[in-house]
Amino acid sequence: MEARHVRTMRGLQWIVSGFYFFREAPLNLILLCFTYLLIGATLGLVPLLGSFIGTLTLPAFIAGIMVALRQLDLNNKLELEYLFIGFRQNTVALITVGGIYLIGDVLIIGFFMLMGGDALVDMWLYGKRFQENELAAIMDDALSAILFSLLLAIPLMMAVWFAPMLVMFEKIPPVLAMRISFFACLKNLFAFQLYFIVLMILAVLAAIPYGLGFILLFPIAFASVYISYKDIFHYEDDVTPESESESESESETPPAQNEGNGNNRIE
Repeated sequence: MEARHVRTMRGLQWIVSGFYFFREAPLNLILLCFTYLLIGATLGLVPLLGSFIGTLTLPAFIAGIMVALRQLDLNNKLELEYLFIGFRQNTVALITVGGIYLIGDVLIIGFFMLMGGDALVDMWLYGKRFQENELAAIMDDALSAILFSLLLAIPLMMAVWFAPMLVMFEKIPPVLAMRISFFACLKNLFAFQLYFIVLMILAVLAAIPYGLGFILLFPIAFASVYISYKDIFHYEDDVTPESESESESESETPPAQNEGNGNNRIE
């Protein structure tokens, strides 16, 4: 499956379209996204193991959110149970993506600590104090460690960005899905740069009213990911993961439904 190249301004359009998408079922989308965030926060309370499980299951949850958004797009309905569909369908492939992502994260953290980031962690988390003559060298090493970690983390994120959707919707093997995702992001690098710049600005604005703006921003951000996937990969299939196991007569959708509101938003 080949990704297409889109204009830079599409990065902004994804977020705008995500907002219009959000307006169709705001309460359901808020409930869906914050259920996932609550699960992630609960796992984060478990020392060490919780973070591993959270990263490992991330693609499965993301796939579930994308399936829910697709149902809203095609059928104008959204149910909370779709959040867990990644644990019923394509589970092994999605967990494999999560496993690769977890290994990548562990390696990046290891490189960060080896390059001098450990001293920065000790200073921030444990309040360890250093002499003034040591502090300059520590900050130099920490800056190098941060830059090097970013150089590794960005390609890893690019590889994982579309992988859950490619596995769930296209039934593509996990490693190949990550490869396609990476090159899709690389092909549309300028659009993604604008996309993340706008998201960062919105995140700052969302944090101003005691963080209440994130109640709207999180669902819009998830919706924008789905919109970007459709925009780049021209996703037109109207057979949902739930209906693939049913008979063909029950899973067929009238042609007019394929041209639903989701397609209009990204054109």
